[in-house]
Parts: sequence; C-alpha cells; structure tokens
Amino acid sequence: MSSIDQHLVIMGVSGSGKTTIANMLSKRLGWIAAEADEFHPAVNIAKMSSGTPLDDDDRWPWLYAIRDWMGTQAGNGRCTIVTCSALKRSYRNILAQAPGRVTFVHLDGSGDLLAERMKTRSGHFMPPSLLPSQLSTLEPLSSDEDGLRLDISSAPGEIVNAVLQHLGFQPA
Repeated sequence: MSSIDQHLVIMGVSGSGKTTIANMLSKRLGWIAAEADEFHPAVNIAKMSSGTPLDDDDRWPWLYAIRDWMGTQAGNGRCTIVTCSALKRSYRNILAQAPGRVTFVHLDGSGDLLAERMKTRSGHFMPPSLLPSQLSTLEPLSSDEDGLRLDISSAPGEIVNAVLQHLGFQPA
C-alpha cells in the first residue's frame, strides 16, 4: 500500500501524539518511519534538556538532515513518515523540498491537553516548560500547503483513518 516518493510529516508541538500516529501509519502503510529527534545533534538535545528553546540557527542543519533522509529513502524506492514539530512555514518549506509529495499532518490540541500529556510521559528530553515557547512559535498550515489539521482529542484510530482518506487510501 504505497506509491513512489510520498512522505508524511506528522507535525505539531511536543505532546501532540506524533510518535503514536506515525507508528500506526507506518504499520498500516508499510512505510519507513523516523523520529526527527534522531536527527538532532547532541548540542541541540543538551540545550532542550536544560530547558532552553532552540533558535532557527539550531534548527536549519537539523531540518536539512531530515529532508536529505527523506530524499535518500525516496531514491531507494521508499515512502517515509517523519515526526517533526515543523512549527514554522519556513521549516516546512525545507522539508517540502524532498523529492515527491510531502504531506503535513498537523496534530493540534489545546494547551491544557498538551501539557497534561507531557507531564505523564516518560523517556523524553523535552520538558513541559518549553511548551509555551513551542505554541508561540507555531504557524498553522496555510491553505496552499499540502496537509491537514487534526484534533488530538480524537481517538488515534480516527486520526489515522483521516490521514489515509486524505492520501486517497481506504481507511479500515
């Protein structure tokens, strides 16, 4: 169930459920998935772990690395799914340079729900104290961007089905 050179970027602030949705979509579509966090240099992770937000200069090399990974996978005949905050249009513009169709899936929700999710998860370096800076940086998808916005208060299966429908696949 795939077509050549398709990429999904599951985007949103920390705590929006990007990993859960990406894993479910990867299983359903058979596409290779990656966490954008895996592309951060150690200095970025240390900065965020200490509670310091990243700036654009921190993000550019990270975004280019993700884009290049998507391109390499496309060159090997693989469609991809990447979890990435992709908070600004300028960030998404870089990711959209990958060969083929790049579709953004913005997982959106209330600040209260996001904060609650962040407090209850474990094993992640992003502290809840950085959520306000992410929310203030977030630029919603524009109508001319290939993508859709989905409310995280919906069940994960409903979100996955909405993505599949958007891509033209038959949901379960």
